[in-house]
Amino acid sequence: MPQPLHEPTRRTVVLAGAGAAAAVVGPAVAARAAAGDPVDLQPYASYWYPDSFPSGTPEPGITWRSLKDWRAEDDADLAFNAATVPLARRFTPVAVNRSARARQARIQALVSFEHTAGNPSQGAATADYYALTHWAYLDELVFWGGSAGEGLILAPNAPVVDAAHRNGVPVLGTVFLPPTAWGGELRWTRDLVRRDSLGRFPLAAKLVAVAVAHGFDGWFVNAETDGGDAALGADMLAFVRDLKARSEAAGLRVTWYDAMTVEGSVGWQGALNERNQDFFRSADSMFVDFRWSGDRLAASGELAERLGRDRYDLWAGVDVEAHGWDSSVDWDAIVPRDRAHVVSYGLYRPEWTRNQLPAGRTPAQFHAADDRFWTGRSLDPSQPDTDGWRAPATVVADRSTVDRLPFATSFNTGHGLRWYEGGEVTSAVEWNHLGLQDRLPGRRWVVRTSGRRPAVAFDFADAWRGGSSLLVDGDFDAPATVELHATRLPLSRSTVVELTHRADAGTVTVELAVALREPAEPGEPVPYTYIPAGTLRAGGSGWTTATLRLNTLSGTVRSLGVRLTAEGRAKWRLGALAVRDTAAARRPGAPARLRVTASAPGAAGTSLRFAWRRAPGAVRHYELHRVLPGGSRRFLGGTCGNAFFVPALKPEGGERAARFEIRAVDELYTASAPASTVHHW
Repeated sequence: MPQPLHEPTRRTVVLAGAGAAAAVVGPAVAARAAAGDPVDLQPYASYWYPDSFPSGTPEPGITWRSLKDWRAEDDADLAFNAATVPLARRFTPVAVNRSARARQARIQALVSFEHTAGNPSQGAATADYYALTHWAYLDELVFWGGSAGEGLILAPNAPVVDAAHRNGVPVLGTVFLPPTAWGGELRWTRDLVRRDSLGRFPLAAKLVAVAVAHGFDGWFVNAETDGGDAALGADMLAFVRDLKARSEAAGLRVTWYDAMTVEGSVGWQGALNERNQDFFRSADSMFVDFRWSGDRLAASGELAERLGRDRYDLWAGVDVEAHGWDSSVDWDAIVPRDRAHVVSYGLYRPEWTRNQLPAGRTPAQFHAADDRFWTGRSLDPSQPDTDGWRAPATVVADRSTVDRLPFATSFNTGHGLRWYEGGEVTSAVEWNHLGLQDRLPGRRWVVRTSGRRPAVAFDFADAWRGGSSLLVDGDFDAPATVELHATRLPLSRSTVVELTHRADAGTVTVELAVALREPAEPGEPVPYTYIPAGTLRAGGSGWTTATLRLNTLSGTVRSLGVRLTAEGRAKWRLGALAVRDTAAARRPGAPARLRVTASAPGAAGTSLRFAWRRAPGAVRHYELHRVLPGGSRRFLGGTCGNAFFVPALKPEGGERAARFEIRAVDELYTASAPASTVHHW
């Protein structure tokens, strides 16, 4: 399997007050600080070797760690790396086209979001990031990476897991034992499967403990270091069985990669066969190496069923790292259009949609490419293409997690050029943090019109909340219905829908589209009822919120959208959509004991680590602000956990101390009362 080596250089600062911070940053870091050595307070996503390290010393910015020695209570960065959003349940609406199928092939994605080393735990001050949003088509996300020079076992960082879980997608960490050509050493494989004096597998227990402590869903095991023998093959099989048993007890899963065979050697089969079937039977699923053919996949599916397993537990590898939607793929061998799907498939490195763009790429350019990849050239899953690229929206039925009240979205994609609150900029700094991503429309973009089709996209030039909004831009000659969310929202006499929107060009009449039933057949239009939401004119009062009562309707809302009517050129921007019961609205409880746990001055400013006590009740995420000398607030960042890192802060306006506030934010984006603290410069 292709795998780049990632060995970045890390920025360092000097710790202040090392003795007091030892319990927070860890004894090793505190000792270095006491000795006057530079220390980096920035927390990074976790990575390890099984036990032993390469010869020599690590490159700058890389820390070699042993999984054997890891303990949660000693992990100073665990609070920054622990995901907290539970895995949401999903439902499958009637498919928007006739080619997308439910209960057949599924899609896995192997994504390298960042370098193995130096991957910030909680986002960073740049909008240039692979902000995956097409969760509706995914069944499993593998946090891909690892290299011989950095580490081989990767725990996904919390923002990725929180975003995926909010959309019902499990996330696996990676155990990567690289080929010898890429620096792999067979001793690392032996380290992984070593037994203790009682015949147990200590590192299987460690892997489960890591996943539970970090809040992700299991492991993708990829053993590609050749040179093993039958004894090592037997040990690896016993290890996988033990890992699977422990994982099952903890609610985790294991995916095996088709590389090592039961003989202990590496031989990529490109199939399920007698040389790897025991590994498949010992895991939840298997990634079939790229060497597959149509005949091999057909035989693999049949063998899986003879073994009493689902053929769709096999992921046929589809390498899109180099060519994206121009990749040459024998789709009929995996997901034929004229008969049942053969197996599932795994997309290797779909972050090509970002990487193939030139330097200076913008979030809008990335999402345009990403929509093209997942939806197809038509950019409308209700009108699927028939070109060579078989986009996921044309193959698998989409899923949704919007099944309970309250529900709200501000169309925030998890990165942006600025941060907005109530339509005002509260931070002019670029940012990314997938944990702050909203639940976004799954079908992008279905537009029903008898006239000219307007363009629909996430827009980063302005927003109501977060970093982006939804922009519809077109030359209208007929009403256009834009479908937004497939839902299962129960109605009551007090249910209301709120639209926060404005017209940026022209005059637009807006109606909320509500469907209480689904189409009778896949591909048929959703039967909407339309509720007036006002007429907006460009240059008017700016953002406005329309509150629409649904007390004339009863049952369950199955789909939400908007219908826009205009004459000629018009632009309409949707900043937020919320569905709630007015009787249930209340302010969330506040967090407590906000404190600075460590600080480090540097040339660019002082870095701070914060922690707080979680708020009572349901919390979507927390938002940290700095209170400026004039009383205004500046957004510093947000997280779903209860610890946060902020780099490079400086005094403002001659202040001797800086004041900070943390607030809990609920599903309707209502903020709690703040907890506050002061840091003296």
